[in-house]
Amino acid sequence: MSWIAFIILGLIAGAIAKLILPGRQGGGWVATLILGVIGALLGGWLGGLLFGIGYEDFWSIQSWLIAIIGAIVVLLIWGLITRRSGSTTTRA
Repeated sequence: MSWIAFIILGLIAGAIAKLILPGRQGGGWVATLILGVIGALLGGWLGGLLFGIGYEDFWSIQSWLIAIIGAIVVLLIWGLITRRSGSTTTRA
């Protein structure tokens, strides 16, 4: 798969992950789409490393599942990071 197709897959996977995992992750939609690309990359790398699977082509269901699962994992981690850093308040 070409890099442009990979980026498009990651952007769409980020949007789908946001629909599956609604909530208040910091950064809005732009950050979600960027995290989707990162999640697709992470999912592809871990899928290849652990299970010997990877991205075959753009329309493969395997590619989409790997990218969406990776995007969900990255969004969960991002939500934990932003929630933890945003919950600290100072009292006077």
